[in-house]
Amino acid sequence: MLAVLPGQAQTPLLNLDGYTDAKGAISVQHKGDTIDPYFTLQALLLARDNGLDISTYAKPWVNWLVERQKPDATFDRFCRNGPVWAPCKTADADDALLALWLKFLDTMPEELTQNPAWLKSYQQSAAALARLLDTPRGIYLVSPVYQHGLFMDNLEVLSYQPALSKVRTDVKLPSSKKLSRDIHNVFWDPKDKRFLVSTQPEQKNVPHTFYPEYVAQLFPLLFDFKLLGLNRNQHYQKWMRDHRAEWLTQSKADFSWGLVAVIAARQGDRTSAACWLRETASAKNTSHWIVTDTVAAQILARQGISAAKPDVACQ
Repeated sequence: MLAVLPGQAQTPLLNLDGYTDAKGAISVQHKGDTIDPYFTLQALLLARDNGLDISTYAKPWVNWLVERQKPDATFDRFCRNGPVWAPCKTADADDALLALWLKFLDTMPEELTQNPAWLKSYQQSAAALARLLDTPRGIYLVSPVYQHGLFMDNLEVLSYQPALSKVRTDVKLPSSKKLSRDIHNVFWDPKDKRFLVSTQPEQKNVPHTFYPEYVAQLFPLLFDFKLLGLNRNQHYQKWMRDHRAEWLTQSKADFSWGLVAVIAARQGDRTSAACWLRETASAKNTSHWIVTDTVAAQILARQGISAAKPDVACQ
């Protein structure tokens, strides 16, 4: 059962028991020993965007992470060393992580404008994100080290709306309209009618796998990205016909991909979302289940979606 605030029956409280500690840290996996700020931010924003109350975790998480932001405004990943969370790896992609961090800070405008540490972080993060803009192509690069752009990362950057922020920075980022157009121009392959996952030339010849290739084709629906020349519903239905069985078996060897279940529910496909709950039941709280999956399950519960019955054909 999801807890509910008194007088707010329509706003269930997000429950991250087993993922958090007393200082506000949030691990990737249940009782896990790693923290990846990207996945925590993804999970909290997903919960908030889908009607879950994240207030229990939002401020403690920001306070925990802002103390660990590096001088260049980027973030590390962390591993547990006894009672201490110590940096152990660099982030996979600075562009998406910085954008999600800025977007998350914007969800608490009053605290942001009144907290000097948060405000400083916001200003520095916006500047760091601006430095990753590949001006000729109009898209964002992964990091100063990895000079290529990723389709899904750029969609996450697009989801950050600096024009709506209460904080004004010294940097000017491209408008959402321009970024959206440039993302489409750079990543859409008109010949094969699919989105390229990367600007790396060799990616065109890499064998397709569920991640990143097939997930990338569905990812625009999570951000309401305009599919120029494509019907959104037909695009979704085709994806499910082609990849639903593979998606529903991912948790046996990889991750559970609850994000896809949230997209399914958004598209009105409650059957596929229910199938995900059933087919991933044994993966819950294992190494194949992450904080985003826990959030996805609670989003589905809020919408009255439960696990498919045994007689439902899911694959």
